[in-house]
Amino acid sequence: MDKRKWWKESVVYQIYPQSFCDDNGDGIGDILGIIKKLDYLKWLGVDVLWLSPFYPSPGYDNGYDISDYEGVDPRYGTMEDFERLLAEAHSRDLKVIIDLVVNHTSDEHPWFTAANVDKTAPTRDYYIWREPGSDGQLPNNWGALFGGPAWSLDRDSEEYYLHLFSPKQPDLNWENPKLRADVYAMMDRWLARGVDGFRMDVISLIAKPADLSDGPVGPSGYFDPRGRIAANPRVHEHLREMRQKALAGHDIMTVGEAAATTLEEARRFTNPDGSELDMVFQFEHMDLDGGETFKWNDQVIPLPELKKVMAKWQQGLEQRGWNALFWNNHDQPRMLSRLGDEGELRETSAKMLAVCLHMLKGTPFIYQGEELGMTNMCFASSDQLRDSESRNAYQRYTEDGSISKEDMLRYISLKSRDNARTPMQWSGNIGAGFTTGKPWMDINANYTVINAQEQKSRGDSVLAFYRELIRLRRNYAVIVYGEFVPDDLDNPDVFAYQRCLLHQRLYVCCNFTSQRQQWVPPEAFAGDDVELLLTNIEASTYLENHQLAPYEAVVLLKEE
Repeated sequence: MDKRKWWKESVVYQIYPQSFCDDNGDGIGDILGIIKKLDYLKWLGVDVLWLSPFYPSPGYDNGYDISDYEGVDPRYGTMEDFERLLAEAHSRDLKVIIDLVVNHTSDEHPWFTAANVDKTAPTRDYYIWREPGSDGQLPNNWGALFGGPAWSLDRDSEEYYLHLFSPKQPDLNWENPKLRADVYAMMDRWLARGVDGFRMDVISLIAKPADLSDGPVGPSGYFDPRGRIAANPRVHEHLREMRQKALAGHDIMTVGEAAATTLEEARRFTNPDGSELDMVFQFEHMDLDGGETFKWNDQVIPLPELKKVMAKWQQGLEQRGWNALFWNNHDQPRMLSRLGDEGELRETSAKMLAVCLHMLKGTPFIYQGEELGMTNMCFASSDQLRDSESRNAYQRYTEDGSISKEDMLRYISLKSRDNARTPMQWSGNIGAGFTTGKPWMDINANYTVINAQEQKSRGDSVLAFYRELIRLRRNYAVIVYGEFVPDDLDNPDVFAYQRCLLHQRLYVCCNFTSQRQQWVPPEAFAGDDVELLLTNIEASTYLENHQLAPYEAVVLLKEE
């Protein structure tokens, strides 16, 4: 059995502060709003709160362009508010982890503004600069993930700086030991304030390779350098140094966002010896509908491919690492809209997706509103968009004529990051209980039907079901530590697997379709000593006829 750790047994709830709860009525979520909802989160049963950035930021990338790593953006409150949040959370036995965004800063961070003015500034080498190419143009053909080239020209110094995301987000130079020391010192000060760990944004990309040569051009018109960067072994050296100089001696949680990582690399990131990170977010399952190559489409994730990817990571990290389990986050459209049903079977399919994920091996992450079955937004106009990636894509592909405006809005409604960032739906009142003012972005029109107030009043709601899932996790060690054993990975309709630990065995089968499915469990789960531990169907007949109702999820328990 894996070594017991509190972060393995926890359930994490991600809060996107701007969209969670607005206390002062200015239309923007804030820290005092989060404090107001701590009792709700404690009631739900989660153990850890992950706060997306609340630091000072120009807001070009919704807070992931940070201009001060050790402050609180006035839109969200004050440092005193944050310290109160920590104290209030800890008094409820809720831990708090915060975002660490150290692949890049904002171009308004003092490090960059000083470097941009003076080539001899001490922080000039905190960033990655190159002279123009031999033709006087870009240093290479690398593309930025938010569109356009990955290099921008500083006209004062006549040198280009690297930005893997936006020109407003210059990449940091992790080869500079002074930069690393400043980052570790900053982390140490947050730990001294009492935070319980870090979610590390695109941490797999911090170590840039010596090879900055051109690469093959993809659909964007540029080379996507993530694969080359994520494979750079220097990242492991940096993380081991970080563990020694910033994290040693602290009983905390660390989870890294590992874009373009491989299974072998993930084993190194999450080595059980604790030398680097506790777990990583990998995105192979998120990219099965075209996201890795070109996300603006209406492709659907194929279930057999999804199952094979999930099984690969479940089995590949067995005893060699730890999985971070997620369907949703601030960068992903709502999984309910991708693989579930937005109509009459919305709640049933939302519960099925929850079972499928939470019964896997790893630490589950719930993104705000997921526990309600919140859905994607239907964007009727580009004026509704707030996400820089989506705005840039809309402008580019509609202006060059490659995608019509109607199709692009449809693709954005399916795939945009803005789908995750619509305000939290607390009630059916005007403002959805999120704000008494004008919200910073439009609220999904279905808030009158889908909201926490209504669901908390029902024992059969999606919210109540998530609460039961979390309770079961506390009561059955097999859910946390049991080995994963897949079943029929090629079946296009049902996702089924076993979990095995000592004398406990679970069998999980989830119908991903709107049709009834005949699904016979393994012989070991066919006897009278098998218990129906959980189902999302009120009058399930699965034990009698082995038929799964549309979007039904079943968990069988056998104790030997």
